Amino acid sequence: MVGETLVELGYCSGEDVARAIADKTSTLFFSLSDYDVDIAAANLISPEVATKYNALPIGFENGMLLVAMKNPGDIIAIEDLSIITKHTIKPVVVNDMELKAALRRFLNISASIETQEEVEEAQDESIDVDVIDDKPAVQLANQILNQAVKAGASDVHIEPQEKSLRIRFRIDGVLHEIIRQPMSIHPSLVSRIKVMANMDIAERRIPQDGRITLRIERNIIDVRVASMPSAFGEKITMRLLNRSDRLITLQELGFDEKQLEKYSEVMNLPYGFILATGPTGSGKSTTLYATLARLNSPDKNIITLEDPIERRMDGITQVQVNVRAGLTFASGLRSILRSDPDTVMVGEIRDHETARIAVESALTGHLVLSTLHTNDAAGAVTRIGDMGIEPYLTASSLVGVVAQRLVRVLCKECKQPYLISKDEILNSVPDFPFDGYERQVRLYKAKGCVYCNGTGYKGRMGIYEFLKISEAIQKMILKRSTAREIHDIAIKEGMISMRQHGLLKVKRGITTVEELLRVII
Repeated sequence: MVGETLVELGYCSGEDVARAIADKTSTLFFSLSDYDVDIAAANLISPEVATKYNALPIGFENGMLLVAMKNPGDIIAIEDLSIITKHTIKPVVVNDMELKAALRRFLNISASIETQEEVEEAQDESIDVDVIDDKPAVQLANQILNQAVKAGASDVHIEPQEKSLRIRFRIDGVLHEIIRQPMSIHPSLVSRIKVMANMDIAERRIPQDGRITLRIERNIIDVRVASMPSAFGEKITMRLLNRSDRLITLQELGFDEKQLEKYSEVMNLPYGFILATGPTGSGKSTTLYATLARLNSPDKNIITLEDPIERRMDGITQVQVNVRAGLTFASGLRSILRSDPDTVMVGEIRDHETARIAVESALTGHLVLSTLHTNDAAGAVTRIGDMGIEPYLTASSLVGVVAQRLVRVLCKECKQPYLISKDEILNSVPDFPFDGYERQVRLYKAKGCVYCNGTGYKGRMGIYEFLKISEAIQKMILKRSTAREIHDIAIKEGMISMRQHGLLKVKRGITTVEELLRVII
């Protein structure tokens, strides 16, 4: 096609070509980046029809069905779509790349899913398939799960409101409203999901937990399901974990080169206590899994104690906490130490007993990794003290603390550069890192397009600070110094704070100032 050739040669953009076609055929031009596709309209045709005619219904206008097309002059396609949908068709021209992205998303949502009653690791084992019928609740449940997986959502919230049912996805750490449905479908949808998760559908008064394993195309998805009674009915929260996702390496997490060098020195020590800190959802477990992947070798016995096991790793013994059976973090850690481990990972330090056993394990020749909920690296030191661990034990065992947050990464397709003066940015961000005598800096802002679902961001990356326990900091721990005093000494010794690390990523055009300030004070 002439238009595609011109775009490839760089003489014009895909939007220029689409606008020219719209002018030539007296057809409306639509940008799908600024238009939300109506799922009800899209579902009027099958994926096969959408692929055949390279067309997608996107909404309704004055009783007519708006259909995004590459070629609005295809009379045969328009007549066939009118017969299939039983609507008068109003073709609109869209950017070819946007149409392809929208069609790909529609085809992914419409893909079939399979469920597995029990989690099995053997790849050659057959997976039981639920019988899919035409009930609206079954179709909606499948559509929600398909769309969540394809959108890269980490959580799905099904929330009954007074007059409607709201469905939201957490994508890249931020909640987005995806679908609104009438409240009439809520009871059957909740029952469908509870059946899939082996939960009691008759019990609606107390919270319940369940688990689903799905196969969506070639991906195996583990889904943790939690129900909670609310004023207007049961709220369902589903956390999704894609088993097929490749394990992220330490280099890909986003560490600064100097930070990674210091962290590598600490993680290769024969013994010691390493902590990853941050709020829930800040990527602590991902950091520890990447660390274990680096340490994993045939000459090391690595055992983990987790609740739950979020990712299965070959060559590592992973133990699931079971409080009802008496297997807690503390009792499980004692048992692990009798199994001759070299490296131990404890999912979370929750109480004095677990903290004490972990510290003593580090002192007796084991490398112990765990997580803690604190705002920064120095805060982890005082938090351990608050748990009743004596300062001399902390100073002797703790070798390093990683504090982290996750920030959204700017979409490469639509991020927009802009110049800002030094004085202007220093008014809002006084500690912005400037080089030399530059009077202005080029930053980027989020715009939003069809590739990033209009958010302006695509994916996430970590920002970190790594506190290496030096001799000076050991002395401060023994003196019971405050977290601020420890932080100040660490900065003098060369530690890059999380805020500074984040600002460096802003300066490099990876994220925005607004996104950084959303996660860090």
